[in-house]
Parts: sequence; C-alpha cells; structure tokens
Amino acid sequence: MQVPLDSVMQFLADLLLPFMRISGMFAAMIGLNAKSIPPPVRALLAIFLTLVIMPVVPPSPVTELVNAGTFLLVIQQLLIGVAIGFISMMVLNTFILAGQIIAMQTGLGFASIVDPVNGINVPAVGQFYLILATLLFWTMDGHLAMIQMMVMSFSAFPIGAEWWGPEQLRAIAHWGGWMFVSAVTLSLAPIVSLLIVNLAFGVMTKAAPQLNIFSIGFSIAQMMGLLIIWITLDNFTAHFESQWQRAEQFMCQLLYICPA
Repeated sequence: MQVPLDSVMQFLADLLLPFMRISGMFAAMIGLNAKSIPPPVRALLAIFLTLVIMPVVPPSPVTELVNAGTFLLVIQQLLIGVAIGFISMMVLNTFILAGQIIAMQTGLGFASIVDPVNGINVPAVGQFYLILATLLFWTMDGHLAMIQMMVMSFSAFPIGAEWWGPEQLRAIAHWGGWMFVSAVTLSLAPIVSLLIVNLAFGVMTKAAPQLNIFSIGFSIAQMMGLLIIWITLDNFTAHFESQWQRAEQFMCQLLYICPA
C-alpha cells in the first residue's frame, strides 16, 4: 500500500500545529509549568491531548512543512498557547505576591524556601499560599476549564486564520496588573492588623521608654502575623474563586465566546 506524500504532510501539519499551541499552554499553565515536572511528561500530555482533539480541529492550510510560512505559523500557535496559559499563571502569582507582602510586613520573610515553579527563594508564607492556590485550582477543575478554552480557541482562531490584534495583546499584558491589585486586596487585612500592632508598640514605647521594644516587638509581631494569617485563611477560597472567575471571563472575551 502506497501513501501519498501530500497525505503524510497534511497529517504531520495537523499534528504539529495544534501540538505547538497546546505545548505553549502547558508551558505557562498552573500546575504544569513547575520545574519539578519533567519536560518529557509535559510533551507526552501535549501529544495525547493533540491526538484527542485532532478530529474536531479544522484541517490546517499547510502543504509544505519546511518553509518560512510554516515556521511563522508554528510561532503563532505557540504564542496563542502561551497567552492562554499566562492568564492562569497570573492568578497563581497573585497569591504568591500576597504571601510575600504579608511575610515582609510580619517579619516572617526571614523564613524562605525554594519555589519549585520559578526556582528561586521565596518566603515560606508565599510558598504556603502557592500550594493552597494550586490545590484549589485542581479542586475547582481549573485544568478542565483550560483544556476547554484551548479546544474553543481552534474555533475562534483556526490555524492560518486571523488572530489577536494589538488591542487584544495589550489587554493580555494589562491583565498582569490585576495581579498587584488582587494581591494588595488579599493582604490588606493582615497589613492593617499589623499596622495597629505597630501603633500599639509605639504607644507602649512612649508610655514606658525603659521597655526594650525592639527585642520583644519583633517576636510579638511574628506571632501576631501567624495569628492573623490563620484568622484570614477562611477568605482565601473566596479570593481565589473570584480571581479565577475573572480569568475565565477574560479568556472567554479573548476567544470571542462571551461579550466584553
């Protein structure tokens, strides 16, 4: 049996281009972009998902794999996948930043451990928030929502067709600004509580100057920080759910699924 070369090239193009888009999303998505996950595992997951969704993806207009046009299409598919994964990654970085802010305000920033996602030292509170946010992402079926968005992206932006313009790309970049707003919102209660504690220390120092406030204030601030984190932990799920809903809404707007 002889297989025409055009059929082989078409099959490879229909496999390669969706694979690049899915690989870009996996490279930036919550839970799969950690350095602790071997790249071959991500590649196998991307290949498996590509084979699953190939029947519902429109055929690619590529006739020759080795040319400049195909290379540009590969870069385009990779950027689309990375952009979708970037939106979810900013949700996770929101809580990492909030944990770092709280740690620095409470004096807990001295306790730092290695972040497996970014490979750098971060305060233990930020790592704790990272673990909680990742677990909530899997619990709320965030990975299934990301796969659904990826499948819908092939209908919104077929391979070789028009994709995002400058306004949409600018909106993706501005989405990172929500990370700082949400992080400050999440850490606002601990910051205000620690401010009240520091004001109490100032009153104590003024009333009794003989007290060595620097020796006892640091340890009290740390204990109050741990207590405040424990008290405000009930709001963590609500903040994550709100931020994740905003991310889903933004992804839907980028894919023209829902109105802006």
